[in-house]
Amino acid sequence: MDSSLNEQLTVNALKEISVPKAIGVILLVSGAAFLLLIYMLYFRETADTTASWVEQLPAVNALLNSISTIFILSGFIAIKQKKYIAHMRLMLTAFVASSLFLISYLVYHNFVGHTPFPGEGFIRPVYFTILISHIILSAFVVPLVLTSYYFAFSGKFKTHRKVSMWTFPIWLYVSVTGVMIFFILNAYV
Repeated sequence: MDSSLNEQLTVNALKEISVPKAIGVILLVSGAAFLLLIYMLYFRETADTTASWVEQLPAVNALLNSISTIFILSGFIAIKQKKYIAHMRLMLTAFVASSLFLISYLVYHNFVGHTPFPGEGFIRPVYFTILISHIILSAFVVPLVLTSYYFAFSGKFKTHRKVSMWTFPIWLYVSVTGVMIFFILNAYV
């Protein structure tokens, strides 16, 4: 990558932040977000009233996860073709779609709370295997994505590539299984 392109892709302010400090902030923000989500799902009372539009949010969430999946895959293709600017734009769009998903997901669960799975038989262990792996990996995807962005925008591209080798498949898996969970759950609700 030439130095002018390198300068276009970096944010000078991030170059000044040390790696340990950046990772610390990323882990703090990611941990707080995950704890908030767990609290909202399992320990908080749901809202007394629910607007009718809230019922549409799971479909919106699946759509946002699908959009994120498309942009993650497109970003992967762009980087393999050495289209660095396109890769950056595609991955930022995937991040925006994933962030909108998280906001929508939190709003939905603010009103509805935990959604039990009523399916029986063979589908039950299949659903819970997908769900549990999705939940565990989703806890890791936020800090991985933020760390990948930090290394990219601070100009540490070798480290960015190393972190992204883990981020890409985990983020892709979480996005795809989010859509799968929606369809499986809807088939039995």
